[in-house]
Amino acid sequence: MDTTVKLYSLSYKETRTYLFSLIFIAGNIVLPQICHLLPNGGLMWLPIYFFTLIAAYKYGIGVGLLTAVASPLVNSLLFGMPPAAALPVIIIKSVLLAAGAAYAARFSGKVSLLAIAAAVVAYQVIGTLVEWAIVADFFRALKDLRIGYPGLLVQIFLGYAVLKALVKL
Repeated sequence: MDTTVKLYSLSYKETRTYLFSLIFIAGNIVLPQICHLLPNGGLMWLPIYFFTLIAAYKYGIGVGLLTAVASPLVNSLLFGMPPAAALPVIIIKSVLLAAGAAYAARFSGKVSLLAIAAAVVAYQVIGTLVEWAIVADFFRALKDLRIGYPGLLVQIFLGYAVLKALVKL
């Protein structure tokens, strides 16, 4: 289930880095708004992370990090979601996802379901441990796994499908 694809590692000196980041940040603004129309939609579908995964896997750590940090900040400023108190954990998890996805793409050199799953599992495991250290409540730190497992599955399988669809870009 692997597909060869053009993967990039855009630098901060390139205009394309910022243009692609803006596109993925916009996706990370629109998708959460749609998910928040459902009860607990944000907690269940974890939409703030989806385009960060795509950005980092396809375009590298630069685009991934810009998307990872700006998306939750802009959403919080514009819509109050995520709440300011949740921003540190969400940004840390977003950055972990961007780093994991960029590394997985570079390591595999192709769109790989296994590499995408490894990036998602890695950011969740490390992110849960970091969240536990911050909130000092293990049960609360597990909420992405307890409530957000549908969103994690979407990140893996829909992320794979979207990345496959971007093969020629």
